[in-house]
Amino acid sequence: MDSKTLREKFLKFFENNGHTIIPSAPLVPSDEEQLVGKERVLFTGAGMQPLIPYLMGKLHPKGNKLADVQKCVRTDDIEQVGDATHHTFFEMLGNWSLGDYWKDEAIKLSFEFLTKELEIPIEKLAISVFAGDDDAPRDEESVKKWRELGIPEKRIAYLGKEANWWPTGEKSGPCGPDTEMFIWTGEGSAPEEFDPKNPKWVEVWNDVFMEFNRKEDGTLEDLPQKNVDTGMGLERMLAVINGKDNDYQTDLFLSVINNLELFSGYKYGENTEVDQAFRIIADHMKAATFLIKDEVLPNNKLQGYVLRRLIRRAAVKSKRYFKYDLNLLANLSSKIVAFYHDTTDYFEYQDLIKIHSIIFQEVKKFEESLSAGLREIDRRLNKYDTQGGWLDSPENAAKFAFDLYQTYGLPMDAYFDDVLKKFGIAYAWGQKEDLYKEFEKLRNEHADLSRNTSAGMFKGGLADHSEVVTKYHTATHLLHQALRDVLGPEVFQKGSNITSERLRFDFSYDKKMTDDEIKKTEDIINKRIDEDLKVDHMIIPLDEAKKMNAIGLFDEKYADKVSIYGVGLGYGIDSQAKDQRDRGGYYSLEFCGGPHVEQTGTIGKIKITKEEAISAGIRRIRAQIVSS
Repeated sequence: MDSKTLREKFLKFFENNGHTIIPSAPLVPSDEEQLVGKERVLFTGAGMQPLIPYLMGKLHPKGNKLADVQKCVRTDDIEQVGDATHHTFFEMLGNWSLGDYWKDEAIKLSFEFLTKELEIPIEKLAISVFAGDDDAPRDEESVKKWRELGIPEKRIAYLGKEANWWPTGEKSGPCGPDTEMFIWTGEGSAPEEFDPKNPKWVEVWNDVFMEFNRKEDGTLEDLPQKNVDTGMGLERMLAVINGKDNDYQTDLFLSVINNLELFSGYKYGENTEVDQAFRIIADHMKAATFLIKDEVLPNNKLQGYVLRRLIRRAAVKSKRYFKYDLNLLANLSSKIVAFYHDTTDYFEYQDLIKIHSIIFQEVKKFEESLSAGLREIDRRLNKYDTQGGWLDSPENAAKFAFDLYQTYGLPMDAYFDDVLKKFGIAYAWGQKEDLYKEFEKLRNEHADLSRNTSAGMFKGGLADHSEVVTKYHTATHLLHQALRDVLGPEVFQKGSNITSERLRFDFSYDKKMTDDEIKKTEDIINKRIDEDLKVDHMIIPLDEAKKMNAIGLFDEKYADKVSIYGVGLGYGIDSQAKDQRDRGGYYSLEFCGGPHVEQTGTIGKIKITKEEAISAGIRRIRAQIVSS
């Protein structure tokens, strides 16, 4: 079975069972999706993340039974990418009940899809359920349903929170016990008794029963409704049902891997070390391609920094194992765009040129940085005695490796494989493991510092839902429309970041704003604030929102019903709002999930503090509330 067929089977099955299909949310979280409990996230890293407000009780415009295929990026286990199953980019198939059906129906649907749609024999299935603890009871309700469906007692395992609770750990936010489904992938008949530690039992699906909210003090309270949140990894399931022992043998990766084979002297599956390089390059280039599609650009901050690391890690591997050429990774991205254009609606062919160009330029830039790093290696080697200087211990060598990592972007594997080996001194002290530990210690210390420094600073933009952040959020809507009033209708939002100290707003415009244009924009915003305009929230059909000329951001695909916010209905039309009649009578009208103030007068005076370019055709404004 190929990936397109599996996606279609999944969505069709749940559509036939009364679920509405919703589109994938962007990889970069929007205003309402950025907080997972009290955690701040850079990317959409789980299928449930975009739906958190609805799990907490907010009405979803598409109803209370949903299904989707969600694009995800997760980098917390990036060092494990290269094995058979780990990925930075992956797709989650999910079905959702927002206060509708509960455990019986969720388990029944999962069982039917596995055994009827995918024709997996019941003899190859095993189940795990939550064993219970002081927080929540043992999940006998799920066990009862699995028994009714024919799963024998010996194929059901009771496990603790570390295995059968989502999310794991002590994160605040919606949570609950889960039941997981495993498929036997070994030779011959499955063992009579299920052993969760046996790697031949592969977990393929997870039904989470979200009935609790974990508060910041760690205690649990009941959610306003009981929700079902399921997740099936497309890559993992596809490998299992096709009898493959790793995810990279499926059509999701083979177009890239087959292309890489042409540029190396290897065939995939013949050399363990090279296979790892194949997988890292294929995974990282897929993640990079999707991130650029969702408007992320390589740079040294937040999402852009992650994108840059992915491209550079892939470049190091391709330089070592393949006939290196600056076009190689960019050409791989074109293969990825073509594959997903043919099998999904994620890409258009016009994306090819943009993505290819951005990756090519980043690789070219890294090539120059890599050369500079090699010159620094030469300089240090010529200056110091390698037997008694900075290479005589893992601590000193790790410090130098980390300097290269920070200054020139050289990953640790580049340091060992492409630098020190070149000079024949890579493992002079025989303490490779100690060096890696020291390097990771330095990197983790740096990551902790960066995390503390940038708390609240992530794409989409709210640091929290506090009163002052909410004021800034409404101010971005006024800023957006004021910019369109002053600069013209070609201006569109390209991103925002909001903290309790300021707002940051990125927009499309190809030249520097004049002082007069900045002053006019600021004056319009403050006039709208002084007029104390009412802010209305509507959930209306998409077609109706389009007829009202509501502004949609980031070229998102919207549901049939959408959430929009309108500022200033019929307050009076002046020369600065000449097209107000075309926006349903509102001064500002945008697709948005909130939160917002009820009246603009509560915001306070806005001062634009900076206007600058951040990339070709994209400008950035910073502004602050200077009085209230």
